[in-house]
Amino acid sequence: MKILVIDGQGGKMGAALTDQIKKNMPDVEVVAVGTNSLATSAMLRAGADAAATGENPVVVNCTWADVIVGPIGIVIADALLGEITPAMATAVCQSSATRVLIP
Repeated sequence: MKILVIDGQGGKMGAALTDQIKKNMPDVEVVAVGTNSLATSAMLRAGADAAATGENPVVVNCTWADVIVGPIGIVIADALLGEITPAMATAVCQSSATRVLIP
């Protein structure tokens, strides 16, 4: 199973999600995509197997993920203080992956 964790701003929620996923399901591949470098770094420190930053990595990785996890704002254009672009929100919404959105 491949889990995609998406987060922005400081990446605190994404890091917490990554940490718990890796602790409870160590065999799962966790890829973290941050909307900025701070968020990406936080998720890498939390144990993500791979990471990237920006709009295109969100769009590309949404195509292969089995599960997408992140704050509810990842499905709303201009959310997270404008860090979620319309292309990012569309990619998450159109993905065939199961989405777990945290309010």
